[in-house]
Amino acid sequence: RNHHIVPFFHTHTIHFTTWPHVLWMLWMWMLSPGLWAHQGTQPHSIKIEGDITLGGLFPVHSRGPAGVPCGEIKKEKGIHRMEAMLYALDQINSDPYLLPNITLGARILDTCSRDTYALEQSLTFVQALIQKDTSDIRCSNGEPPIIRKPERVVGVIGASASSVSIMVANVLRLFEIPQISYASTAPELSDNNRYDFFSRVVPPDSYQAQTMVDIVKALGWNYVSTLASEGNYGESGVDAFIQISREAGGLCIAQSLKIPREPKPGEFDKIIKRLMETSNARGVIIFANEDDIKRVLEAAKKANLTGHFLFVGSDSWGAKNSPILDQEDVAEGAVTILPKRASIEGFDLYFTTRSLENNRRNIWFAEFWEDDFKCKLTRPGIKLDSDKKKCTGEERISRDSSYEQEGKVQFVIDAVYAMAHALHNMHMDLCPGHTGVCDKMDPVEGRLLLNYIHSVNFNGSAGTAVLFNENGDAPGRYDIFQYQMSNTTSPGYKVIGQWTNNLRLNMEEMQFSGGSRQAPDSVCSFPCNPGERKKMVKGVPCCWHCELCDGYQYQLDEFTCEICPFDMRPTENRTGCRPTPIIKLEWHSPWAIIPVFLAILGILATLSVVITFIRFNDTPIVRASGRELSYVLLTGIFLIYLITFLMIAEPGAVVCAFRRLLLGLGMCISYAAMLTKTNRIYRIFEQGKKSVTPPKFISPTSQLVITFVLISVQVVGVFIWFAVVPPHTIIDYEELRPPNPELARGILKCDMSDLSLISCLSYSIVLMVTCTVYAVKSRGVPETFNEAKPIGFTMYTTCIIWLAFVPIFFGTAQSTEKMYIQTTTLTVSMSLSASVSLGMLYMPKVYVIIFHPEQNVQKRKRSFKAVVQAATMSTRLSTKSNDKQNGETKIEPDRTQ
Repeated sequence: RNHHIVPFFHTHTIHFTTWPHVLWMLWMWMLSPGLWAHQGTQPHSIKIEGDITLGGLFPVHSRGPAGVPCGEIKKEKGIHRMEAMLYALDQINSDPYLLPNITLGARILDTCSRDTYALEQSLTFVQALIQKDTSDIRCSNGEPPIIRKPERVVGVIGASASSVSIMVANVLRLFEIPQISYASTAPELSDNNRYDFFSRVVPPDSYQAQTMVDIVKALGWNYVSTLASEGNYGESGVDAFIQISREAGGLCIAQSLKIPREPKPGEFDKIIKRLMETSNARGVIIFANEDDIKRVLEAAKKANLTGHFLFVGSDSWGAKNSPILDQEDVAEGAVTILPKRASIEGFDLYFTTRSLENNRRNIWFAEFWEDDFKCKLTRPGIKLDSDKKKCTGEERISRDSSYEQEGKVQFVIDAVYAMAHALHNMHMDLCPGHTGVCDKMDPVEGRLLLNYIHSVNFNGSAGTAVLFNENGDAPGRYDIFQYQMSNTTSPGYKVIGQWTNNLRLNMEEMQFSGGSRQAPDSVCSFPCNPGERKKMVKGVPCCWHCELCDGYQYQLDEFTCEICPFDMRPTENRTGCRPTPIIKLEWHSPWAIIPVFLAILGILATLSVVITFIRFNDTPIVRASGRELSYVLLTGIFLIYLITFLMIAEPGAVVCAFRRLLLGLGMCISYAAMLTKTNRIYRIFEQGKKSVTPPKFISPTSQLVITFVLISVQVVGVFIWFAVVPPHTIIDYEELRPPNPELARGILKCDMSDLSLISCLSYSIVLMVTCTVYAVKSRGVPETFNEAKPIGFTMYTTCIIWLAFVPIFFGTAQSTEKMYIQTTTLTVSMSLSASVSLGMLYMPKVYVIIFHPEQNVQKRKRSFKAVVQAATMSTRLSTKSNDKQNGETKIEPDRTQ
């Protein structure tokens, strides 16, 4: 016989990847209504009669092995949730205020945790919406057939898994049947353009992902890995987490791994090995099913990584014990989240009183009974296994078996009540004052019912508001758990916070592996120490290298080092700059004590000579030494010693002025006087070789004039310097600026560079060299005549001292002790040169005056002619014999010259 079936479709835009499969299934189903029966796959379902029928989709069984659609029964996720719908229907139907005089019925199907199988089952819901032409069908007696009209499902409660909900939503949308899920959380289902007839009483994973991002940030992490089970739930959850973390910033994903639907042997060991490639990422965000979570923990334990990873689990982990069974030590410290829920006491009372006798409407209850009590029911023709005890039927749930209400029971009840409230509001508007279902609600228009669903707002079974946003999503409300073992009497999950649009986390109640209160670090790079800048790793914003701000740099910000101003140096931790300490040569410094000691001795010796000369001013030795020039020379020696105190004194305008003036003046006075003396002697004996006429300007007055003329050159030069650059102090920060800034010092000094200091002494050095030349030329003069020989020895020694001074002074220019070495070298050199002059020229005379006064007598006078003849004879004798010393021929000169 021919079957002519014409399907009726509402107009919709179809753009789903699953549509080819959906359409093929519909086409085959419509072509052969008896196909399911013929194949022996007629779906078992629970049918409850009512005025309005709701559909129900529950994972009563787990996914079966290859080739078999269904596997073992699922007690909690399947039976508990399905019984919650039956419980809710009972409550609503007995409620006189909610849908009065209207009974809700149900058609409940098993999805077997498989999306394709669930799609086949859900076609049952759309049978009544498909019009079939039966005009050409006749029975054998010629009468038209009596075809039982399928019940019309106005809305569907379910499904559980997101992948199942997505598949079913494609069909239900086509026939405008609203759907309210109690457990599907995939963010993809929030797309109102694709899943406009889908709503849910649980928040989407986008909220869950936001919660997990907030938890990660609260723990101070910025580098984590993600792990997802292949499928809509896992992949969508991780995608949402990655997207939100990218928008929030400051959080990087080390690795994003996927667990295959059918993992091969060793797959989880490979996953753990890959996670260890970025071992710094100790935080692992996991969106996975229970079986995958358990096998991940087993692999981590097998790799001896207990305590290394800290997991942040989604609601599929929640507060369940099954994923962590026998792996508690690996799971210690794991933070998990669950939509905020409460245990419904009424359901506990309802479910624990279910028995084989009073729950015959649940066609899978016998199978649950056998699994829950580990026994076997006897059936006709079936032999009882010897290893299984026989069920008596007297067993009781929670008395003879463990019982804990499944976490989504609350949401199943809320989903049924949401549908009931929507139907109630719709009835109030369309059938005011009408008892039962009126014509306007027969049939119930799906799109209108959807509008009423989105408008509901009531207190749910847990006392919290049930409502939907424009995408059909419930508000995000989560409890945050942590699995704790240490410091607690009973290991288990402990509530440590909540999330409702923002995170409230009690950090004090958290504890991690080994009972530690400190959250382990999960960062790519640890924070840089103070004084270090971040050098970012290209392409990974959470990873960087730390570079020390070296030398005179300080840390301006976390990415930049800057050099301190010239008068400052970095602080010890290099987070800022501080003033460079200012130093000067202190009186108590070892570098100052020796020069001061020498200067004091020199001054005392000079004053002793001056006092002795004044005391014995008219004695022959004093007179013969040239009293006027001697006092001038002794004044210069005194000033040379005095400059030591000026060089060590704290620089100031007055001190700097006297330094400029006296630094070269003392030497200038000394060498000008000695030059005048040696020049006088040289001219006398050179003139004597030519004639007996004395040379000009050899009188004491002339000598003084010549000396003061020479001195005036130095004085005039200094005063010109005063006029051009007034004396002042400076702080030199460059002189003592070694690589180590801790040793940097600013030196308070006069404005005299090394060059200006040498320039100040240069005129004195010229006088000294000229004096030395004349001393060399006068070396032939008899030693008993005047002071030619002592002056010569003085100049030779002085030249040696100053030749030693030059390399020491300039060779220490780069030394950190430059100021001390140069000041000490200069003052000691000047004191030594003054001491040589004092010692060579005046100490022998003082010695004679004090200790041998008998030699301090007037010698007979000799004429200039006789002096010249004696000098000439002495010269000739010295040239005749190389064996005889100068002055062997004793000639008494006239010491009054």
